Amino acid sequence: MVRDPFADEDQPDLQEVLDALDDPDCRAIVSALDEPMTASEIAEASDIPLSTTYRKIDLLEDAQLVYEGTEIRPDGQHASTYEVDFEEVVIALTEEREFDADIARRPRTPDQRLESLWSEVRKET
Repeated sequence: MVRDPFADEDQPDLQEVLDALDDPDCRAIVSALDEPMTASEIAEASDIPLSTTYRKIDLLEDAQLVYEGTEIRPDGQHASTYEVDFEEVVIALTEEREFDADIARRPRTPDQRLESLWSEVRKET
């Protein structure tokens, strides 16, 4: 079954958000992402080894703090790109006296929405 890429995503687990934000390498990556970049470009811009960069990007993706896109290249060797996927993160106390993370996001562009749809279709084929 194909996931609806246009549906609002569930909020990530609070601990995943806190773990990512507590990690200095993850914060360096977020700071370096002023435009979509490949993992290699992120590693160079943040001065983090490439293998570590991939692990940190995974943490940020699990926390839904970065968005993975695709850079289409004429030679057919497409590359994953990453960009910041939030405007703010708010940690709040709910009525049940539990902590909750709320992530304010920018609306997806039509290109990003098409890219997400295509990515989901490719996963199913």
